[in-house]
Amino acid sequence: MTLEGVVTNVAAFGAFVDIGVHQDGLIHISQLANRFVKDPRDLVRVGQVVNVTVLEVDVQRKRIALKANGL
Repeated sequence: MTLEGVVTNVAAFGAFVDIGVHQDGLIHISQLANRFVKDPRDLVRVGQVVNVTVLEVDVQRKRIALKANGL
């Protein structure tokens, strides 16, 4: 599923994105681009609108794994 979301927080390991559900999803640093990314802040900023693909939803742990499209 492809969605549009807004970056809410950027950390050393990736970026959290509000996709319109109760829990923010995480784009892990390895899923930000098709190349090596040393610092996620080089690609995304808080408030930036991004297109993401949902990779996994873990209801029990309340986690949503995302992959960035076109960064």
